[in-house]
Amino acid sequence: MKEPLTVIVPSFNEERLIGECLSSVRWADEIILVDSFSTDRTVEIARSLATRILQHEYLNSAAQKNWTLPQAAHRWILIVDADEKVTPELQAEIRGLLETGPPRDGYHIRRLNHFHGKPIRHGGWGRDRVLRFFNREKGRYQEKDVHAEVEIQGAVGELRNPLLHDTFRGFGDYLKKIDRYTRWGSDDLYRRGRRAHATDLIVRPPWRFVKRYLIQGGFLDGVEGMLISGLDMYSVFLKYARLWEKEKLERSEPK
Repeated sequence: MKEPLTVIVPSFNEERLIGECLSSVRWADEIILVDSFSTDRTVEIARSLATRILQHEYLNSAAQKNWTLPQAAHRWILIVDADEKVTPELQAEIRGLLETGPPRDGYHIRRLNHFHGKPIRHGGWGRDRVLRFFNREKGRYQEKDVHAEVEIQGAVGELRNPLLHDTFRGFGDYLKKIDRYTRWGSDDLYRRGRRAHATDLIVRPPWRFVKRYLIQGGFLDGVEGMLISGLDMYSVFLKYARLWEKEKLERSEPK
């Protein structure tokens, strides 16, 4: 018997991309847009494309998705971010599994990331995989502020076809993303008792550039590969600088 599918799309001020994203999953049995009170035309555009629109205050990505999962009508879930699109090939692969009943409880999907319109295949980006297609009765997101993954109580497989990911919309947006993720990352490290050392600020950032650009072949992606490696180096520096700042502020607080 065919398994029905719910697609969950989180959003906040995504008017530029939300139409293409939702159009790529129109074949699903249910599409839930969970919006963090967008101030642009995101919700207006989504009204004709999504089955349901929910609005919920955003704490972090994992919390937003875990809040939405119990509200889905169907147990099989596909998570698609607003800057992603499902290709016809991926659609056919997922629908084929749903026709007969997926033999596993969750599936990783490879992401083909684009930077300024160019597909990036090196510098670590070519190995980008996310667990997005799963049985919600067997999985939920880790309780983490950043880089949370779905934890599956059962067998996990991998799909052959990729999601398309438009990760770069200009340096302004990308730097805002770095700002958010380094803040969340430093918060997570601090809560786990990690403290910044000189090597974190002096060694880690340039090593990240060397790893991405030289060892993992970022240079093969041309100027874009160099820019990505440089931005990644900056994000590492900023995360540990923020961790250092938290420790300094803690020491300065009156006892």
